[in-house]
Amino acid sequence: SCLVAVPPSYPPYPVEGCLIGGFITPDTNRNYTYPPELAEEIKDLVEDYQVDVEFRIEDKGNLVKELHEMTENHFKVIRHLIETKDWSFFMFVEIGLDRIHHAFWKYFDEGHHLYEPGSEFANVVEDYYVLLDTKVGELLDLIDDDTVVMVASDHGGKPMKGAFCINSWLEEQGLLKLSTPVERVVRLNDADVDWGKTVAWGWGGYYARIFLNVKGREKNGVVDPSEYESTREDIAQRIRSITGPNGETWNTTVLKPEEAYPECNGDPPDLMVYFDDLYWRSAGTMGHGRLYLPENDTGPDDAVHDKMGLYIYYDPREDLNGRAEDLNILDVAPTLIKALGLKVPEDMEGEPLT
Repeated sequence: SCLVAVPPSYPPYPVEGCLIGGFITPDTNRNYTYPPELAEEIKDLVEDYQVDVEFRIEDKGNLVKELHEMTENHFKVIRHLIETKDWSFFMFVEIGLDRIHHAFWKYFDEGHHLYEPGSEFANVVEDYYVLLDTKVGELLDLIDDDTVVMVASDHGGKPMKGAFCINSWLEEQGLLKLSTPVERVVRLNDADVDWGKTVAWGWGGYYARIFLNVKGREKNGVVDPSEYESTREDIAQRIRSITGPNGETWNTTVLKPEEAYPECNGDPPDLMVYFDDLYWRSAGTMGHGRLYLPENDTGPDDAVHDKMGLYIYYDPREDLNGRAEDLNILDVAPTLIKALGLKVPEDMEGEPLT
């Protein structure tokens, strides 16, 4: 097998074949491949192999250049692996498509609240799709007619309407207490939180993660375990009643992790919040002086994730035509397992496409 930039792939781990780390790799000066000597092979092909780019920046012109160079180099390495390695399964992820959405959505989408008409970057997203289509086409020319091909996105994309300051809202609700008011924009870690009086706090991101300050679980917990469920439900109900900046109704989903997942590991949040069907992301910073921000609080970002993505499947052994509806990302794994001639585990979620 060959796995290129398939998360989580850092630190690299042994596989029956080769592996290249993806976007969570800190840098390529440390071990990011398996076997380790594959890194030297890549260096001979590409002088500066990048796993990702910094995309939340103002210098858009240079970002376009970096994205195209990174993508060209990725496909150069992928082509080399296809031609020189012995593989029965090959999978790669191109992070550039995600980054191009986040950095340039407002330049082509006239409905975006930050749309800039006549921008020199108006065609950047379309041009990148053309680049990807060309590069994928070149790879298809390398494989034989018996190869099964799948293209799948791990998430969709849509315009970001703004960011909602979850911790500032919790403070307004009396659920998060500060010993000293914040006078500038700070992360929660840098705020003077009075944990002895704080009921809940949140982390930002494409969705908000709300944590309750539970006695016996947190160092300075204040929520009695006997009141955990009632407190959690009270906060969930308050969040569901949040409206937009102009009083418009939001389609907000509040989930309890154990209701969404069959198994919760690590330190799951107590609540997961998808503001207005993900159109509004969660800002974890405080000190903005308002609850609603026109964009992301960690740098320029035009787009958010969406539930609907892309799913293309070709199997030369099957008569497949047309468009399939109501597919699920969970169908990807069992479809590939079946295509490899292996038995799909009975307890695996999702169904083979064919």
